[in-house]
Formats: sequence, structure tokens, C-alpha cells
Amino acid sequence: MFKRIFVLLSVLILSNCNTKTTSELEFPEFEIGVVADCQYCNCEAAEIRFYRKSPERLRQAIKVLNKHSLDYSIHLGDFIDRDFESFDTVAPIWNSLKSDKYHVLGNHDFSVPDSLKPLIFEKMNIQNRYYSITENNWRFIVLDGNDLSVHGALSELKKQQTDSIYNLLLTKNMPNLETWNGGLSNEQLKWVENELMLATKNKERVGFYCHFPAQGESDQHNLWNYDQLLSIIDKYKCVKFYFNGHNHAGGYVQRDGVHYLNFKGMVDTNDSSSFATVTFRKDSLIVKGFGREPSRGLKIR
Repeated sequence: MFKRIFVLLSVLILSNCNTKTTSELEFPEFEIGVVADCQYCNCEAAEIRFYRKSPERLRQAIKVLNKHSLDYSIHLGDFIDRDFESFDTVAPIWNSLKSDKYHVLGNHDFSVPDSLKPLIFEKMNIQNRYYSITENNWRFIVLDGNDLSVHGALSELKKQQTDSIYNLLLTKNMPNLETWNGGLSNEQLKWVENELMLATKNKERVGFYCHFPAQGESDQHNLWNYDQLLSIIDKYKCVKFYFNGHNHAGGYVQRDGVHYLNFKGMVDTNDSSSFATVTFRKDSLIVKGFGREPSRGLKIR
């Protein structure tokens, strides 16, 4: 009798130890790699940007990332600085990643002759200029901040829409109204809201990736119409973070529980690199920085 009770108790204890909570089952732990602003060209250094050092920095970053079991890796825009042939140097290095890999479009990725701009998407293995990735009950929304821009608007309609938003914002004397920034079309904003409604319906958490920041009213690097995007994000509790590049100095802001993290540019400085891994846990994001990128823990509400 006592033997049977002991066996039953042992089974119950072992079962309890191996049982994951509902939250753990819904949001399992996983890890990704993040790189921002590799920004390569075969060019002389300019101020603090050392373009010719980027391939080796990217190679070393991937050597580290390939030691991790990553669900995927993402580059947050400005894969090149200029010149179409620059893609041929860094793309094979990036493609040596063992994980799945994705790109965000940056403004410098369009710094090629107009005739070659339609070809950059194939070079970067991008099927759609903005898209979403669903992994582990997360929906990752990849924005195209060059949708409306001087450099990235390729159709006549988008060029007209670019002129319209630029002239409208010109009257507001906004610090981010720089030609090296860009904005989101109404079409893309509607798509974002649909993605957020779908995530809410499916009980998914949401993270955004964009080249341009969307926080800090005085930041001259912001998306042109960042306020429109924020007005949508603010309505949805499923949004947990917004990761971007573009401002090579980096930065961090929290707004209504959403983490807005600007990763530092890999191309900057003579003797240091910058990249990161991010571990997704049920209650936090753990950023492990390498080089100049600081490590940090971000609590998920």
C-alpha cells in the first residue's frame, strides 16, 4: 500500500516538474539576431563611418550569431551605403547565416541609379517591401519607411504621394523633414492596422521592425509621419516593441509599455562593431549587445 502511494506521489511530482505554465506554452523562449546599418561601400571613411570595415565586421558578427540557435536574424536597413555593386560584397556574407534571415529597407539601400532601384529587392531577397513574420505566437511587422520618400518612391503614384506629404509637413516646420527620411503611405498604415487587428484576434504579441525611429519629437531621424503610426500603435495592447536603426548613435524610449529601441550602427567608429541577440521570454526581452551595443532587459507588460 505504502509502495503504491510512494509511486503515485513520485509520478505526480515528476509530472508537475515537467508541466509548463499556459504562458510558457503560448510564448515559448526563442532567440533572434539583430544587425543595424552595416552600410558598406568601397569608399573612404567619412567622419566616424568606416565603410570598408563593414564586411569584416559583418563576417565576425555572423560567426558569433551562427553559434546561437536563432529562430531568425534581421538587418534593420542600410545594408549598403551606395553603389549597386556593394550588394555583391555583403550579400554573400549575410547569406552565410545558418538561421532564417530578413531585411528591412533603409534609405541608403536606394542609393543606386534609378534604373537599378527595381533590382535591389532581388539582391536583398525581399519579396514585399513591407510584410509580417509569424513565429511562436508573435507577429513581427516589418515596415517600409521608404514607401513615401525622395529616394524610394518608385511609381508615379508614390512619387505624387511623396510630394503631397512632404509639402504638407513643410508647413509644420518639423525637425524630421529631411530628404534622407521617409514616410508610410495610407495604404501601408491601413495594412498595419489590419495586422494589429489580426494579432489581437489570434492573441499574438506584436513587434515592429523599421529602419526609421518613431519616437522622440525632436529626433531628426524620425519617420515623417511617425505620429500617425503611433496613434495606431497606442490603441493596441498586443504591441510590445519597436526596433529600428538609422540613428547610428542608438537610443531607447518606453511609451505606454512599448519598448522603442534604436540599435547602434555597425559602420561607425574605427575599431568597434555593433550587433545583438534578443531572447524572447514570456515576461521579458533580453538584449545581449556585442561591441558598442549595450545589453539590457526589457520587461513585457
